[in-house]
Amino acid sequence: MPIPFFRQSISGEKLTVAVSSHSATSSATGIAPGRFKQAFRRYPAGVVVVTADAGLGPVGFTATSLTSLSLDPPLVSFAIGTTTSSWPHVERSATAVVNFLGADQQALATTFATSGIDRFAAPTNWRRLPQGEPVLDGVAGWMRLDIEQLVPAGDHRIVIARVVDSWLDEGRSPLLFHDGSYLAV
Repeated sequence: MPIPFFRQSISGEKLTVAVSSHSATSSATGIAPGRFKQAFRRYPAGVVVVTADAGLGPVGFTATSLTSLSLDPPLVSFAIGTTTSSWPHVERSATAVVNFLGADQQALATTFATSGIDRFAAPTNWRRLPQGEPVLDGVAGWMRLDIEQLVPAGDHRIVIARVVDSWLDEGRSPLLFHDGSYLAV
């Protein structure tokens, strides 16, 4: 199904708005997947682990898609693939936690990016917040979220959530991901 979008251009005093549409499944109108990945490999991003528990035990995954959406109300978003093992749990969860990884936590990022393992088994240290959400010990900070919307976006869902609580270790440097490698600032 085509998705409409609006393009605006301003020239002098004149404003023109053109409406176009792109097919959500057509790659003919977009760049090749390899080129898309290559472009984003060159864009540095912060690394977080998103954790949740919909009542079947804790799940978590490494993400670089965390974005601040709104200050009032305090909203963030992150993306999750619909083919991941964490997706069915996140889809059913009312809450989640974003765990900000410190520059020294590359191993933790790798653990939560690895499929087919128990990511919460030793050596991962974690606990539950008073409201029951799983949070990782030793992280550079965390935000507790109430999930408000799940928005379809290709082979992913964009999770929009309200930040209801947070904790930050102000003295920690963040873990970054750039060009296929973890970096410290």
